[in-house]
Amino acid sequence: MAMTKSAAVAAVVLSAVTLATTAAPAAAITCKNGYQLVQGSYLATPYCQDDLLTKVARQYGIKASAFEIRENPNYKRHVCRTVGRDIRVQETCNQVNPYGRHRSF
Repeated sequence: MAMTKSAAVAAVVLSAVTLATTAAPAAAITCKNGYQLVQGSYLATPYCQDDLLTKVARQYGIKASAFEIRENPNYKRHVCRTVGRDIRVQETCNQVNPYGRHRSF
């Protein structure tokens, strides 16, 4: 009798773990030209702006990753110094490098 209880408990635990790992993943973030789809409307979000900056940087030949741009503000500043004049990312880059490419003494 003890063996069947432990087997039943093991089966319940195993099925719970299986359901937890195979549950539907969280909804993916949908970005379009730097804007995130939120409840049917497109809003400018830092996540999607960084994603757009990554795409523009790659078009300029910079091997940038979205993770590195999001996690390293100095790398984002470096990328913006290179591609920040592009109209698609100008607003995003003005936030991290407000003085542009010129030096201010």
